[in-house]
Amino acid sequence: VQLQASGGGSVQAGGSLKLSCVASGRSLSYYHMAWFRQAPGKEREFVAGISRGGTTPYSDSVKGRFTITRDMAKITVYLLMDSLKPEDTAVYFCAAGNNFGTSQAEYQYWGPGTQVTVSS
Repeated sequence: VQLQASGGGSVQAGGSLKLSCVASGRSLSYYHMAWFRQAPGKEREFVAGISRGGTTPYSDSVKGRFTITRDMAKITVYLLMDSLKPEDTAVYFCAAGNNFGTSQAEYQYWGPGTQVTVSS
């Protein structure tokens, strides 16, 4: 499966962005999906995930502000990001895998990232 993320950009603190991850090659219904992010000089970290069954864990840093959803018909996973903070600045990656969890190792397929920049 090939993944393509989009929707990143620059926004002021308190603003919102909605990221999209479009899949091609195989239906998303086969996979668990997740969003990760990587800030400059930091390791890639889990942001949010959505299992085949619809379970949606979030990292503590984004819980209550970000929402992950999936549209099977449009083979797309979304990440709605509200109340953005400067510390949310990072490159965001979508991932798909046969196992579900918060570790990068659970996901076999990755798309190129999309930059999100939040200014204070």
